[in-house]
Amino acid sequence: MLYLINFKTYSKGTGQNALRLANIIAEVAERRKVEIIPAVQPTDLKEICKITSAISQAIDPIPYGAHTGQILPQAIKDAGAIGTLINHSERRLSIKDIESCIYFARHACLKTIVCASDIKEAMDIAKLSPDYIAFEDPELIGTGQSVSKTKPELVSRFVGVLKDLSPLVIPLCGAGITNHEDVLAAKDLGTKGVLVASAVVNAEDQKEALEKLII
Repeated sequence: MLYLINFKTYSKGTGQNALRLANIIAEVAERRKVEIIPAVQPTDLKEICKITSAISQAIDPIPYGAHTGQILPQAIKDAGAIGTLINHSERRLSIKDIESCIYFARHACLKTIVCASDIKEAMDIAKLSPDYIAFEDPELIGTGQSVSKTKPELVSRFVGVLKDLSPLVIPLCGAGITNHEDVLAAKDLGTKGVLVASAVVNAEDQKEALEKLII
């Protein structure tokens, strides 16, 4: 299973705190022999990529040029990132912009993890053949109620849709994932990884929270 830990812009996932959490992730991943990838703010990427593999929380669909304030995919790659989130529920994009982001990410040799909030959106995104699609129900994000337990039929349907439309795309799920039981349920439904944010990043003991996820 792949464990994607989204640092968002939480205080405990920014700057020096982000580096501390990245060190925890690196240590746990090595000791438990699992793949744990943080999704971090672009400003923290370069330092975190010295510690562990990481992805950007977003990119913009742009080449080199006059694009002040936007996130250049090639700059993310040059900072050491291995991939990027696209279309997270907190940074929604049109399907046209999702397609453009995938295009520019590929040209920068970045893996693409595209978020989908419902089955229809997942079907539209699947046609674009990203590397991963992460199904996240917006209603459950940050609630502690996991999508894999609360809405298993949706996760199962999502996995089935990917198998039918684009079997090479790897299915992930997120929203409310907090412990290894949630992860086991997600695995049993056919996903290959989970997205987690506040349950780890905002935990009083981040290492303990991370350990509780691993199956």
